[in-house]
Amino acid sequence: MTTPTSVAGPRRILPLLLSVRQQLASLKLTLVLLGLSMILVFAGTLDQVNLGIWAVQEKYFRSFVVYGQVGPVSVPLFPGGYLVGGLLMLNLTAAFLGRFALTWRKSGLLLSHFGLILLLVGELLTGLWQEDFHLRLSMGETRNYAESFQATELAFTDITEAKFDEVVAIPEALLAGKESLQHPKLPFRVVTKAYYPNSSLAMRGHEGGAVMATAGLGLRILAAPQPVTYRPKERNAPSAFVELSAPDRSLGVYLVSLLLDQPQEFVHEGRTWRIALRPKRVYQPYSLTLLKFSHDRYAGTQIPKNFSSRLRLNTPDGRDDREVLIYMNNPLRYGGLTFYQSGFENNDRTTILQVVRNPSWLIPYVACGLMSVGLLLQFGVHLAGFVGRRRTANLPPPALA
Repeated sequence: MTTPTSVAGPRRILPLLLSVRQQLASLKLTLVLLGLSMILVFAGTLDQVNLGIWAVQEKYFRSFVVYGQVGPVSVPLFPGGYLVGGLLMLNLTAAFLGRFALTWRKSGLLLSHFGLILLLVGELLTGLWQEDFHLRLSMGETRNYAESFQATELAFTDITEAKFDEVVAIPEALLAGKESLQHPKLPFRVVTKAYYPNSSLAMRGHEGGAVMATAGLGLRILAAPQPVTYRPKERNAPSAFVELSAPDRSLGVYLVSLLLDQPQEFVHEGRTWRIALRPKRVYQPYSLTLLKFSHDRYAGTQIPKNFSSRLRLNTPDGRDDREVLIYMNNPLRYGGLTFYQSGFENNDRTTILQVVRNPSWLIPYVACGLMSVGLLLQFGVHLAGFVGRRRTANLPPPALA
């Protein structure tokens, strides 16, 4: 025997789903979300003076909620870019599926809406997947890795073997957590005693002072914390005091810093190690060698006209060994990375390449193409209809029999 509720359940759910879809497809919701987007862009642009472009992206556009400080407490102030963009994508999808009929006259609007939805999806994937690095190469130098703009890592390198180095890298976030770390390939534990997100170094004077380090350069150098900088052209210089502990004894407390040019060496159990705090590296199965850097200027001025890098790309197996030219608006795309000509230094003997990994880089181009075709198609359909009506209106009236 069938109870009345077994049929009433789906009948109640269907109107509810239709109501939700109608609310999501509301034009009022579209206008509200576009208004919130404008406020978000305006606030982020103003705050860029204080935070810099990287921090603004993370705070305003790559977050669900924008938080602000009220005294020592962080409180939610405004919906973030992910939340506004996600709701706008749902709004456009609901309108795309429910408001527009699949007819030739609406084909342009459908294509434009689909392109806009795809553009929002592409921005979301870019925020989640894109990684930015830089590669500095001096004349004749060869490298097979790029370095991060922001992130750092604590690297331990076993240089005992002559043919290869064994490298173990600890991310900066683990150092900041001040936890006791034990990697399977390290015969000692790593304990962070102090961590400074930004710091300065100075030689220890004769007046002495408290010294936290018990080994290495930290015996002669003092590290002091500094305020974190958010300026676009400045970079924080983190430092840390880390203790290396073997099962039976302490190997010492070392000062590691991004401001130290050379790694520090120590010996443990007959093996030679190097320790250094450095920019996070991403190694690739190929290498690039700078053959020539060109810096062209407009005649009679110091204004840059063009700068380019001629490099040799080489894979260890020899399958790819060729010269490539990177210049403005002409990047190198290889192995899932894009190499852009970014800058130069060292009296034009060092090139700086921006290295970007973005698996979704093609989506914005496809989305903009679809929106352009959709708008042209919609305009063409309405233009053809308007011309047809004008012709019909100008026809002479039929003659009376």
